[in-house]
Amino acid sequence: MPTLICDCNQTMPLQPQAVGAALNENLTRHSTLCRREAGAFQKAIQSGEDVVVACTQEKRLFAELGEQTAGATSVVRFVNIRETGGWSKDASAASPKIAALLAVAHLPDAEPVSTVTYKSAGRLLIVGSLDRAEQVAGLVADALDVTIFSQGVADPASDGLPAQERKYPVISGTGLSLKGWLGAFEAKWTKNNPIDLDLCTRCNACVAVCPEGAIDLSYQVDSSKCTSHRDCVAVCKVAGAIDFNREAQAVTQAFDLVLDLGRQPLIALHAPPQGYFACDVSAGLASPGLLPTVVKLRDMVGEFEKPKFFAYKQKLCAHSRNETVGCNACIDICSAGAVSSQKERQQIVVNPSLCIGCGACTTVCPTGALTYAYPRASEQGVRFKTLLATYARAGGAHPVLLLHSQGAGQQAIEALGRAARLHKTVQGVPANVIPQALWHTASLGLDVWLSALAFGAAQVAVLVTDEEAPAYLEGLADQMRVAQAILGGLGYAGVHFQLVRVPPGADAQALAGLDASLQTLARARPTVPAATARFAVAQEKRSTLDLALDHLIAHAPAALPEAIELPRAGSPFGSLVVNTDTCTLCLSCVSACPASALQDNPERPQLRFIEKNCVQCGLCAVTCPEDAITLQPRLLLTPQRKEARVLNEMQPYQCIRCGKPFGTLKAIESMLGKLAGHAMFQGAAADRLKMCGDCRVIDIYSADDELKITDIR
Repeated sequence: MPTLICDCNQTMPLQPQAVGAALNENLTRHSTLCRREAGAFQKAIQSGEDVVVACTQEKRLFAELGEQTAGATSVVRFVNIRETGGWSKDASAASPKIAALLAVAHLPDAEPVSTVTYKSAGRLLIVGSLDRAEQVAGLVADALDVTIFSQGVADPASDGLPAQERKYPVISGTGLSLKGWLGAFEAKWTKNNPIDLDLCTRCNACVAVCPEGAIDLSYQVDSSKCTSHRDCVAVCKVAGAIDFNREAQAVTQAFDLVLDLGRQPLIALHAPPQGYFACDVSAGLASPGLLPTVVKLRDMVGEFEKPKFFAYKQKLCAHSRNETVGCNACIDICSAGAVSSQKERQQIVVNPSLCIGCGACTTVCPTGALTYAYPRASEQGVRFKTLLATYARAGGAHPVLLLHSQGAGQQAIEALGRAARLHKTVQGVPANVIPQALWHTASLGLDVWLSALAFGAAQVAVLVTDEEAPAYLEGLADQMRVAQAILGGLGYAGVHFQLVRVPPGADAQALAGLDASLQTLARARPTVPAATARFAVAQEKRSTLDLALDHLIAHAPAALPEAIELPRAGSPFGSLVVNTDTCTLCLSCVSACPASALQDNPERPQLRFIEKNCVQCGLCAVTCPEDAITLQPRLLLTPQRKEARVLNEMQPYQCIRCGKPFGTLKAIESMLGKLAGHAMFQGAAADRLKMCGDCRVIDIYSADDELKITDIR
């Protein structure tokens, strides 16, 4: 696969020979690949092999060149080596990083997955004050079918607002609610105003005649001001639009798009559905953010697709058993409201139309029931393994993997590189800090981070901006505390996982803060495994965690403790503490455990536990009728972690008739104590409670004084 490096005006201290040696290629350094040296690019894309171009500045121009080149069949991939490393104060040492970035660019694209389709015919609902809504409607009415839900007027004292001419359907009412997504929004409200806007001609007679000023230019009656003079009814006899005796009516209507200009958004989610936009228009058409929103709305007509970002395996899910809820991690963290509970069916449900692909649910899922599908964890593992192996082969040391989003995170990295190039006070991205863009920073967690450490990374840092919901930051921080506790317990000194926070905006102060954080990361020298791992990241989360832990344990720099205590929040590992004084061995916890960590013994009354399987979901604790189970987050390092051990056992209770054991002594005695005063369990009936099921039936049918149903006439 040919690699073309372009360094316009020789602004980067590149070392093509060193980079080429790491890639097993003979690299040529170009300076005007998109212009005077365009022939080299055209020749490469005629080869039929995939081509990697180390320039993102002129992607559009290269695409046009490709269209104009006869016989061009190659797939072209672009990679940024300029802002990410070449424009830095220590760019002369960045050859290993550049080689690593180029090596990753050679990897094939992620395997395709099923898609989610949206269909929009352009039916737009604008919610807000009638005057502001009509102003905005004028910007999109030529492309969209506009309906306005009136919420009064923004400036009642202003003459001529809203427009006298009725250009758009106007609806109104109370209790407006909204649900759905692009192409499938459902608005519900109660139509309860005396003025029917469909019949109203906007003659303004009612506004002029109302003595209380209860009717404004939205042509709705304010019931708090109206004192029932009914002068408005008298002047509206011809149109007949006003009827105070009209019954309230529940109305439902479908829309494809929603522009919410109200004071309180109808959907107050950090990640609202596709097709829903909320905008503050207090400054009229000059309001910040209104113009970009209008441009987006105009383009949202037609059919759209996105990947289905997640995969779900119900049999691994620890959310619910027997309508009892244990793990709620995915539901609690989702900022799009896409994950909901179906505890009656022992599962969660993810709405693919609401899912934005952040992957936070897959990151906090302790079992791997939810996995990120595009790209898969296994594909990210190959990416990081290739990146770190190439970096080491090129002579790099102490690599820091910097994960950031493709949106605001990437913009911050590029702004930092440009500032360093312009000789500002910032240093730029350090030579050993390797940025990697993700669709969303919350899509990777404990399993991939620990694998990256095993593959040779010294640190894993996640750059977060105002894009991330607060719940995502908490979830990532919890995961990092667990990961750091594991490494610290194994004897790896230093800090290996960090959140790098960038305030909104790319001003000098924000860039200076980012630069200082990256320089601190670059200088840190935490302890890492002496050898790199060879395992492949699996799609199954628990399998990957086991492989990564085995490698980190095998190369631990210090004597291993028996167990490592872990933070309670976010821990996917742990033990259980059973209060043997209150536990009756009813074994309801065994049937509730989704991971087969709790087991019974068919031969004798025992509660057994395999710690390796426990995901700390808490279903056993909430199911236990005696509240005898407590979670104990930890990572056991002894071989007993993979073996079944007895948490509680009891003397069996033997049938008083045949001597066969059929329960535990404590359980039967507890039952006898609770039923001792019950009229139904006295005499022979009380003795039957001490019998096994077979003997109980025999005793009932053999008793001479027992009333049988056949005796009843």
